[in-house]
Amino acid sequence: MTSHVDQVLGPTDDTVSFIQPRAMFCVTVLWVVAAVWAVLLAAFLVLSMVFGARPGPEDIVIYAELALIVPVVVAALALLALYRRLGWLHTSVHGIDFAATGRRPVHLPWSGIASVSLSGWGPFTELVVTPVGDDYAQELDGSGLAPRTRHRGGELSYVVDVGLMSPGADVLLAELHRRIPSKV
Repeated sequence: MTSHVDQVLGPTDDTVSFIQPRAMFCVTVLWVVAAVWAVLLAAFLVLSMVFGARPGPEDIVIYAELALIVPVVVAALALLALYRRLGWLHTSVHGIDFAATGRRPVHLPWSGIASVSLSGWGPFTELVVTPVGDDYAQELDGSGLAPRTRHRGGELSYVVDVGLMSPGADVLLAELHRRIPSKV
């Protein structure tokens, strides 16, 4: 991998940071798991009734307990597993540094970015960053899996989950438009 160092003259305190707050991550995991779990429990209950089971009052209490307890436990375990590895993004005069949840960070100089775009909606919004060439992206040291990538039409793009980042995705888009107006 070759290094593309931009010689940038500018203020060193021009960094804007975007992070995923742990509480927002936990609450989002909680409601997503609760919605999926409630559908699964309802489907199991309907299938049980189709095959002849007749739930009594004690069964309804067990289903209600499971509907309340399982999503909380799963959200807590997800937060524990990813506590120090939630997604983040930093922009500065030198470029953009980012890491998706549970992934190693990547650095791209501003001149090495071909395009950026947002896809998805709400908490599932993703930032798709396409470098000019594969050798422009520099994988930084850190723990986690390989950076999240997407291959389309022979192009490699990096994907970062930004839907839960603070400040929001609209502020991120405005910041990227300020830095690279022709590529957003």
